Parts: sequence; structure tokens; C-alpha cells
Amino acid sequence: MTTERQSQQSPPGPLRRILSSAFSIFETRLELIGIELQEEKDRLIAVLFLGLAAMMLSMMALITLTVLIAIFFWDTYRWQSLAGITVAYALVAAFCGLRARSGLRDAPNMFDETLSEFRKDRNTFR
Repeated sequence: MTTERQSQQSPPGPLRRILSSAFSIFETRLELIGIELQEEKDRLIAVLFLGLAAMMLSMMALITLTVLIAIFFWDTYRWQSLAGITVAYALVAAFCGLRARSGLRDAPNMFDETLSEFRKDRNTFR
């Protein structure tokens, strides 16, 4: 009975403290990953909805513009005006596509902060 009581009251050994600290650090890093994922999800949803609204309104404006230009030039240059509008739309679409591709390619890594914290932890334990 005295041995059980003595082992219950003795302070944890160094290995237990190290493991406890390691698990505590790992838990903190997992929480950081969760927070970063939540922030990224919220940002992507907001960007998606704004992008869809902008795309829908832009399409409505472009259709209206096309009709107005076609009506204005209908008697004189109907085919030339429609061809010019088509070329202009194609150039703008190519520009937007190239910008979107470069935006995806140049995007920062999703877990930069977490990885830097893991590197700090690794350097601390060296």
C-alpha cells in the first residue's frame, strides 16, 4: 500500500514530461492546421460567390452590349461589328484565362505558417 501511494505522489519522470510536451506541441500544431483550413475555406467560399456574381452580371452586360452594337450597325456594318465584338471578347477571355492560370500557379502554400512552426520545433529539439 505504501508503494502505491508513493508512486502516485512522485513527480512524473523526464521521459513523461518530454512526451507530454511533444504531444502538447503536436496538438497545438494540429489546431493551427485546423484554423488555417477554416480560414482558407471561408476565403474560397467568399471568392467563389463574388466571382460567380461578377461573372453573371458581366455576361448580362456583354449580351446587352452585343445587342446594342449589332442594332446600331445593322444597316451598314453588321457582320464587321459582330466579328469585332467576337474578337474583343476572345482577347479578353484569353487575358482572363492567363491571369487565372498565373494566379493558381503563383498561389502561396496553404500551410506555410504550420510548416514554419514545425521547422522551429525541429530546430529547438536539435
